[in-house]
Amino acid sequence: NLPLRVLLEMFSRAVSTASVAGRRAMSGSAGGFKVAVAGAAGGIGQPLSLLLKNNMNIGHLSLFDIVNTPGVAADLSHIPTPAVVTGHTGPEEVGKAFDGCDVVVIPAGVPRKPGMTRDDLFNTNAGIVANLADAIAKHCPKAHVLIISNPVNSTVPITAEVMKKAGVYDPQRLFGVTSLDVLRANTFVAEALGRNPAETDVTVIGGHAGTTILPLLSQVEGADFSPEQIAALTHRIQFGGDEVVQAKDGAGSATLSMAAAGARFTSSLLRALNGEAVSECAFVQSTVTDLPFFSTRVHLGTSGVDKIDGYGTLSAAEQANFDEMIPTLKAQIEKGIAFAAAR
Repeated sequence: NLPLRVLLEMFSRAVSTASVAGRRAMSGSAGGFKVAVAGAAGGIGQPLSLLLKNNMNIGHLSLFDIVNTPGVAADLSHIPTPAVVTGHTGPEEVGKAFDGCDVVVIPAGVPRKPGMTRDDLFNTNAGIVANLADAIAKHCPKAHVLIISNPVNSTVPITAEVMKKAGVYDPQRLFGVTSLDVLRANTFVAEALGRNPAETDVTVIGGHAGTTILPLLSQVEGADFSPEQIAALTHRIQFGGDEVVQAKDGAGSATLSMAAAGARFTSSLLRALNGEAVSECAFVQSTVTDLPFFSTRVHLGTSGVDKIDGYGTLSAAEQANFDEMIPTLKAQIEKGIAFAAAR
């Protein structure tokens, strides 16, 4: 006879496996979740799809774009990982792409060029995101929606308003992906401190554009930055995207690092949907400030947003930046809401 301890361990493993299997079965894709990438043939979409193909929690990777998706899908399908890859092109195939999705990641839209701000992308990307939100509301209203398309400070409110009109809005399932700000903060802070960036985790709050990005450098454990260092690091984190836009000299914006950030957040969410305790910074509906949306650290769970942290005590410099960015962020949120109302 097996010892009681061994029997208990076997039972515990069986229950855990059954629980995960049950969640995956509910997801509608045997062996993993169905995740769609909208804009999968683009500069962010292709490397993002590559990274997601290697995610063991994905059973079906559904790629959608207006052109070139079958080629991207065929290419990725040769990589020996469990995720089945399908490619879907054009509005007539969006239903097949989104049907039954657990997660939809949206990097679709046009990239920034030198001299452009994220807000300059509004006129083009707002309509793209709104149309995709319509399709999500129709074909996978229970999906978790991850917005990468800029300006995130406006496209997230647009998505929320579209989903509200359709009667399917769930604030626990809508995320503006601000993870690239965190990755930049981790990289630049680690460089300054001589640390391993992979073991550095800086909280970044606010929004995802210029001065609305506020890294909380005063809360980095063991750091003792001078005021000059804080000002330089904060500015570089806020405008790190401009470094890439200028370095690419008109050939695009941050695509590879944004894909890595999008894959990180998607991976964290899938782990949380499978029952792990995970936290990430994200731009979500929040009561942390008077604004309807704000980015702070979010605890993820099996239903999406589980708990939203406050931002703690700010330094004098951070408080000044905070006070300055709130009106800007408010205006960008309201711009998105107004666009959705006028459709």
